[in-house]
Amino acid sequence: MNPRFSFSCLTLVLFCAHAFAADLDPGQQEFRELYRELVETNTTLSSGSCTEAAQKMGAHLGAAGMPAQDIHLLTAPDHAKEGSLVAVLHGRDPALKPMLLLAHIDVVEAKREDWTRDPFKLIEEDGYFYARGAVDDKSMAAIWVDTLARFLKNGYQPPRTVKLALTCGEETGGAFNGAENLAAEHADLIAAGFALNEGAWGVLDEKGNRVMLTMQAGEKLPENYQLEVTNPGGHSSRPVKKNAIYQLAVALTRVSGLDFPIHLNDTTRTFFERMGAIRGGEMGAAMQAFAANPEDTAALAIVKTDPTYNAVLHTTCVATVLEAGHATNALPQRARANVNCRIYPTDSVEDVRQALEQAVADPEVKVTAMPVRSPIAVPPPLTPAIWGPIEATAAEVFPGLPVVPIFQAGGTDAPFLAAIGIPTYGIGAYFLEPDLGHIHGLNERIRVDSLYDARDFLYSLVKRLAAAPDPIP
Repeated sequence: MNPRFSFSCLTLVLFCAHAFAADLDPGQQEFRELYRELVETNTTLSSGSCTEAAQKMGAHLGAAGMPAQDIHLLTAPDHAKEGSLVAVLHGRDPALKPMLLLAHIDVVEAKREDWTRDPFKLIEEDGYFYARGAVDDKSMAAIWVDTLARFLKNGYQPPRTVKLALTCGEETGGAFNGAENLAAEHADLIAAGFALNEGAWGVLDEKGNRVMLTMQAGEKLPENYQLEVTNPGGHSSRPVKKNAIYQLAVALTRVSGLDFPIHLNDTTRTFFERMGAIRGGEMGAAMQAFAANPEDTAALAIVKTDPTYNAVLHTTCVATVLEAGHATNALPQRARANVNCRIYPTDSVEDVRQALEQAVADPEVKVTAMPVRSPIAVPPPLTPAIWGPIEATAAEVFPGLPVVPIFQAGGTDAPFLAAIGIPTYGIGAYFLEPDLGHIHGLNERIRVDSLYDARDFLYSLVKRLAAAPDPIP
C-alpha cells in the first residue's frame, strides 16, 4: 500500500470522526462514550459478562458523584458473570414513593462471520449506530445511567427517590434472570411505586417519518407446551394404523383451529381508538368500531385479519418445533412437538394446557406445560397520572405526535416487578423503522439522531415524574 495514500486515508478518517464529534455538545459527547463503552462490552450468555458491564456503569455513576454506598453490584452464587447493578439517587421527599428505571444489559448472541460489521464495535455509518445491543436494550440502559449522572453533575436532587436496576438474563429463556433475582432476593432494595422499562418505541413509516410514540402497559406471558405421543414402534415393512407421527399430526391440526376468547382491557381499548384514527380506511374504522363495541362481530372480523392486532386480543398458540422417529426403516416410537403460547393475563398456564388437551381430544397425546418463565402480570393501570406526564413530555420533544398505549404480545422483565407490587410501563422513545432496527437479527441498528432524541425525552420524563405526585395510589 502506498504510504502517502495510507496517511491521507487516516487523516480523512480522523477528520471525519472529529467532524462528527464537533456536532455534539459536551453532554452528548459524554453520553456517546458511555453508550459506546456499554455496547462494546460483550454481554452474551456464551462469552460475555454482564458483571463487567454493570461495574463499568457503576463507575460512571461514581465519577458523577454518587456515593459508593448507593451503588450496589450484585451477583448470585454460581453466576459470577451475570451480575446486576442497582443504584439509588435519594430524593428530598420521603413521603413520595421511589420510581425505578429498569433495563437489561445482556444481548442476543451475534456471530462476527454473519455480520457486515463487528457486532461488538459501535460503528457510526450513514446516520445509524450499528452493533449488537445498539437498540435492545443498551440504548435504554445507557440513557438511564446518563440521566442519573446528569442529575448528579447538575446538583439536582429530585423530590422522589430514583432507583436504577441493570440486569442480565432477559434475552435467554432458562438462563439466570437478574430481574427475577432482584425481586426474590433484594425486593427492599428495588422497592418502588412504579417502574419504567423497555417494551415500547417510536414508530417510523417506510419514508422515515414519525408516526406515533407508543407506551407499553401490559404484556402476554410466553409459555411452551410439549405435545408427545409414544408407541412401541416396529419394522416399517409392517405398518399399523396407530402411528405416533399420524397421531401427532392430527393433534396439531386440531390445535391450529383452537381460538381463545377475545378480551379488551384499558390499554387495548385505547390503542384501537387512537390507532384507528391514525390508520384510517376500512381497518381504522373497524378498530374504532370494535373499541366502542366489543360485540361488533363484523368489525372484529376485520381487525383479526391483521396478525399484530389479533395477537393482543386473546391467548394465541402456534406449533414451532417438531421431532419424530428414530430411523428411516422403523415405525416411530415417539413424536413430539412444541407449541408456543402467548397467554393473556385473564388466563392461566393450566387453563391453556387444559384447552390444548381438549382441542387435541386424544388421551394418548400427552400435553405438558414446560417451565414457566415468569408470573402472569396483571396490566398496570392506565391512569392520567402516568399518561399525562408522558403526553406532556412528548408534546415538548415531539410536538404534535400522538402517543398510543400498546399491550405487548412479546415479553419483558416487567412481570417480575409486577409480582412484588411494582406497576411497570414500557417507554423507549427511540424511533424505529418497520424492521424494528433488526433487533435480535443481523446488523442491529438505531438512527443516531433518534438515540439523542430518546435521551432528551427520557431525561425530561424522569425529571417530570420524579417531581410529580405519586401516580399510583
